[in-house]
Amino acid sequence: MAATDPFALFDAWLQEARGSEVNDPEAMALATAAADGRSSVRAVLLKGHGPQGFVFYTNCGSRKAQEIAANPNVALLFHWKSLRRQVRIEGVAHEVDPSEADAYFATRSRESQIGAWASDQSRPLPDRALFEARYEESKRKFEGMAVPRPPYWSGYRVVPERIEFWSDRPHRLHERRLFTLTGNGWIEGLLYP
Repeated sequence: MAATDPFALFDAWLQEARGSEVNDPEAMALATAAADGRSSVRAVLLKGHGPQGFVFYTNCGSRKAQEIAANPNVALLFHWKSLRRQVRIEGVAHEVDPSEADAYFATRSRESQIGAWASDQSRPLPDRALFEARYEESKRKFEGMAVPRPPYWSGYRVVPERIEFWSDRPHRLHERRLFTLTGNGWIEGLLYP
């Protein structure tokens, strides 16, 4: 089967999802695995995408970042319930260039920037009051100035090796289009539902 550009197809599907999903059409499940093989999944937000990969941002001390450091093979899942579609992506995660992380961090709301300084993401929190106090302390620290990106906060680009587009069909006769990256580019095939 002749390959369609999977990134153009993703763009079209995401655009449709932006018109039909009530909340967060950019939400994607990110699955990681630690060096011992123990897996974990959570929702993150897509903040950039294209032929180079799919980008999200986080605290580099978070569980997800630590697992990526131990095992960069990850999977993403977009589920657009309103469209009855899914996109599954498997690939390797790489930290983005610091200038790219700086540029994205500058677009976040000031409150989100300050929150990045106040949070020890994924670590135990004795009580909510401590986090709120750290937030207020960071707010005072950066009063009257631009909030710089914390050195422990960055982004990751998932460079895809497999992209599957799943469409609901009546009687569970779904359509599954699989794009696989080869040395000669993307090849497309179908999977049984």
